[in-house]
Amino acid sequence: MKKFYIILSLFIVLTSCYKETPVFIKAAFEISFVNDDISVPVQVSIRNKTEGADTYQWTFEGATITSSNDKNPGSVTYEKAGTYTIVLKASNIDGQEEIIKKEISVVEGIDIQFSTEIIESNYPPVEVNLTNTTVGDNLTYQWTFEGGNPSSSTDKNPANIIFQNPGEYSIKLAVSNGFETITKEEKITVLPDIAIGFDWEVDFFDDDYQAPVTITLQNTTTNAIRYQWMFEGGAHSSMEENPRVTFQNAGTYTIQLIASNGKKEKTISKTIRVKPNTNLRTFSNVKLGINSAHNTNAIGAFFSTELRKTITANEVTQENGSKIDIVFLGLSNDFTFNKFVSPIQAGTNGFTTIPNATDTKFINSQENSSSGGSLSVAQFDAMNNDTSLQAIIITETPNGLLHFNNTMKPRIVLFQTADGRKGAIKITAFVDNGSNSYILCDIKVQKE
Repeated sequence: MKKFYIILSLFIVLTSCYKETPVFIKAAFEISFVNDDISVPVQVSIRNKTEGADTYQWTFEGATITSSNDKNPGSVTYEKAGTYTIVLKASNIDGQEEIIKKEISVVEGIDIQFSTEIIESNYPPVEVNLTNTTVGDNLTYQWTFEGGNPSSSTDKNPANIIFQNPGEYSIKLAVSNGFETITKEEKITVLPDIAIGFDWEVDFFDDDYQAPVTITLQNTTTNAIRYQWMFEGGAHSSMEENPRVTFQNAGTYTIQLIASNGKKEKTISKTIRVKPNTNLRTFSNVKLGINSAHNTNAIGAFFSTELRKTITANEVTQENGSKIDIVFLGLSNDFTFNKFVSPIQAGTNGFTTIPNATDTKFINSQENSSSGGSLSVAQFDAMNNDTSLQAIIITETPNGLLHFNNTMKPRIVLFQTADGRKGAIKITAFVDNGSNSYILCDIKVQKE
């Protein structure tokens, strides 16, 4: 019994000496940027390292989620640049609490947006206007203008840039938010300068440059957009790219071209010499084949003074038949029987009939003709206009139409076309080449 009271007394003493000790809080947390990216949109990861707490109250200034009571809220997102405070208030059941704050800074995200506008045209000098619509107030800008003036700028909206020389150049913009730098590039093309030049093509019937002469200008200028032609002695002016102009009178005239690209002009001049009108067209060394040469299409026996060429049998068409003026009839390579016949008589003289044929008068043998029309070899050679031909009256007679051989050379044959043009043929050679034999001749004929 005494032992029991001793134990009870000891228990009372021990319990009366016990005093409760409170638990203290040590608040702490760590933050990190997801992917180390501090430009918006930013994700911040939070790791709670607090000790001694039972409850947590988080405040996220500027975040998309502004508060949380979770021990570990995970991550929060910031969509606007700025400096923000993350606050943790930790507490426990003993009434202890502690507050800890940390600041974070997030910077502007970079989305480069700029455009270029070429003032007027791509011809030098090229002036380029820049419009920078990149969003952000805390960004820095570094422009580089390859080949431009100026060559660089740090302004958000720089002044216009000038490019003087032809070529392709880059405009680069590097934008930085202090954490990262993004670059965008645009290309500018400066076209070559004006290269001016021209030639002309004379009309088919004016290639002797005797007045009147019509030409078509062939503009070889490059990198121009407008043209101004001035014609001395012709049409006064033209703004066509390839105009057509007629010079009515003999003389030497200046053709001037002014080419413009809208910013600058270049000028070039050339002269053209228009000869006096002799009303005479001359053909030299014309070959006219005997019948076999013509019919095998080796050497034509037909000649057109309008088309200015010989025509073989297979070249005769409905279109050119009416333009054939001269038909040479040579029976063989011994040249004992030769004469010129009217195109309308081709079908009765061993040739295929000429479609739409016209009538040409001939005097084959001046020595036998009694028509009064005559022209000597010397007169033919001296003829540099149609005066001599104007005086000749060409009348067909049976004797004048007689055939001739190769004993007389040169021989002069006179003719008059269906449209009234008079002419003369000087046979200079009878060339024996078997079935491909031919005569060689010069022809002079009035142009109108």
